[in-house]
Amino acid sequence: MKRIITVALSLGIAATLFAQTSAQDYLSRYNLLVGKVGLDGLGVETLVNKWEADYPDDVDMLCAKYNYYLTKCQKSEVVAKSQERYLGANPILTLKDSTGADVRYFTETFFEDEMFGVASQALDKAIRLRPDDINLRFAKITSLLAYEKESPDMATQALRSLIDYHGNTHPSWKMGEEVFTDDDFRAAMMEYCYTLFRIASPAAFESFKSISEKMLTYNPKDTEFINNLGSYYLAYKKDYKTAQKYYAKTLKLDPDNYGAIRNGVILARKTGNTKLEKKYLQQLMRVSTDEVEKASAKIRLEAMK
Repeated sequence: MKRIITVALSLGIAATLFAQTSAQDYLSRYNLLVGKVGLDGLGVETLVNKWEADYPDDVDMLCAKYNYYLTKCQKSEVVAKSQERYLGANPILTLKDSTGADVRYFTETFFEDEMFGVASQALDKAIRLRPDDINLRFAKITSLLAYEKESPDMATQALRSLIDYHGNTHPSWKMGEEVFTDDDFRAAMMEYCYTLFRIASPAAFESFKSISEKMLTYNPKDTEFINNLGSYYLAYKKDYKTAQKYYAKTLKLDPDNYGAIRNGVILARKTGNTKLEKKYLQQLMRVSTDEVEKASAKIRLEAMK
């Protein structure tokens, strides 16, 4: 009897030694390690490589691989720029040169192309395996925006493709365990438009317009994206006549649209159209929830009498 028990124990030990680590165990080990050393710290690459060898189609592994290489491929430097803002950010420091001109310094992130490509490939595979996980889609677009900086061509194409996929396929989007609704999707596209507008480069403005127009192909009466087109012509093209047409179209559909009214005030001042400014100021006093803004509009109206 003793011999049988000994053999059984030996077989049990052997089974333990040769059992494959489960995908969940890898995830737990990864989370523990990253909590100690960071996304690209010592030992993370080795663990991810073992994980990939055992579970090449595990989405959690692919996300871990993406996070490792995306973090590893970045470095930040302080650089001098001539513009007042860079990628929507103010300078971290402004000094004078020998001529007295301002020299502005910004923190800029640079990417190593090959490692960024590895990260992108891992994320692309995760998206193919889990196509309705909106977090994966957003991670792809956000990383492209960071990588491309003032020339967001690939990010724009990814956004346009995502809008088409959403509009034509009507996927059951999930964000974690939560359902991601049509309203959530629309709000996310507005956030990306806001990011592109803040970057304020010629290519980013064109992307801002392109995404707004793409959204309007699926809902032509969406006043926020119509208003975006007005802002494109107002802020970038300086085509005030066309901008006014879009603001008027917005207000015809939504008379209380704060954005269109606020932008209308700016447009009227830029063109010196006091009649139009009075009209927009009266509307602003009606719709604004900011008491300071309402008081300023009232003072301005009284000064224009």
